[in-house]
Amino acid sequence: MYLLPAALLLLHIVAVLLAFRAVRSARTPQGAVGWTVFLLALPYLGVPAYLFLGDFRYPGIVRARRLSELAAKVRSSTCQTPQWRHLPAPTARLMAGFEAIAGHRTLGASELELMTDGQTAFDALFAALAAAERYILLETYILRDDNLGQRLQQCLLQRAADGVQVCVLYDPFGSRGISARYLQTLRDGGVSIVNFHARHPSRRIIPRQLNFRDHRKVVVIDGHTAFTGGFNIGDEYLGLDSYFGAWRDTMLRLKGSVVSHLQLSFAEDWHWATGDIPQLSWSLPAGADEDVPVLAFSSGPTEPHEPGTLYFHHAILAARSRIWIASPYFAPDPSLIQALRLAALRGVDVRILMTDKRDHWLVWLAAFAFMDEMPGSGVRFYRYRQGFMHQKALLVDDMMAAVGSHNLDSRSCRLNFEASALVFDAAFAAQVAAMLEQDFSQSEIYDRPLAEAPLGIRLAAPVARLFAPIL
Repeated sequence: MYLLPAALLLLHIVAVLLAFRAVRSARTPQGAVGWTVFLLALPYLGVPAYLFLGDFRYPGIVRARRLSELAAKVRSSTCQTPQWRHLPAPTARLMAGFEAIAGHRTLGASELELMTDGQTAFDALFAALAAAERYILLETYILRDDNLGQRLQQCLLQRAADGVQVCVLYDPFGSRGISARYLQTLRDGGVSIVNFHARHPSRRIIPRQLNFRDHRKVVVIDGHTAFTGGFNIGDEYLGLDSYFGAWRDTMLRLKGSVVSHLQLSFAEDWHWATGDIPQLSWSLPAGADEDVPVLAFSSGPTEPHEPGTLYFHHAILAARSRIWIASPYFAPDPSLIQALRLAALRGVDVRILMTDKRDHWLVWLAAFAFMDEMPGSGVRFYRYRQGFMHQKALLVDDMMAAVGSHNLDSRSCRLNFEASALVFDAAFAAQVAAMLEQDFSQSEIYDRPLAEAPLGIRLAAPVARLFAPIL
């Protein structure tokens, strides 16, 4: 008869302790107040919510992650860092800022190919996989057992049978529903395939740790060719889903020394997942003319300074004529909203391209509330109307363009492991500008106040905004 009162007392004690923790560790005063009130007023809901969504840094996991990074770097050779003396001073300053955030230098690319539709991107990817001689490294957020997934499976099985080392990392949350049979067939055929949290089973049991997701899309072949961008492995990325219809995404194929940093990122993730590091090559074919500076930019929740947030901040604050961002979702931190507003006040052409079609209801709804915070700011919002827009691209003036997996939302900036390629080249920036101009022409400017939106959106958007930190 004393068990229930004792349990309730314990729950209230835990709520008070967590409230103190929230006061000390919350990122904003508003967050501290919100968590404190929630925990003390409704501990039955507040305690489970905080354990799942609270600002836990997981120092043990952070240490293990850093050990993974150190182990990978010890095994890798150091590439000679080029000097980019030909860059204009503003571009050099922009690049130096991103290098400081990333923690490493910009390397060179001998080839860059921008691909804007699934058929082109996957044809190029499968051609590169078929040409692999030594190894294939593939990291994806979503892996499906559908037609495209089966095609990939058969390709990887054939390459493994040919003696090529094949290593595949997938995220268990993004790839939920993947069949054990699909995975076992790959393993039986000599493909090493693991989920990102395989070596840390507690991360699959404790719900709060589902927050940390491997959202990267990276493929490295033989150490000299790489792909990165927004494409995962699923039929919808070919425009074959009846609901989404046409799928708008962007992929970048790279060759050159910059591939070594994407390869290093994969090696760190592989060691994190398995405790091992695959045998890789760190030397490039001689004679390649690498005159395009590219920074392989990775971010994740183990970094204390939130490089994903700084990535957007630095780009927005450095822009002098334009900052164009393509992201399917718009649920940024308040500081990023202020940075966008300030850029527009300085006379910068600020454009945000997002999808008009829904996939994740909460983050789609939250965008209406966030846009409503910026009436008259000069920031222009475009909603893509020709299918589903999933690309993640960024353009700063005519100095730099980026393609990768970073979304303009708090989850991407703080909780996910992400990767993008930042290209500091005017010719490539012009390519991306032309690509985005085409997207804008197929979009509709959205400037309707939330008060004039349909009733369901008016009611639901402010509620969805409350969940922005984990959307």
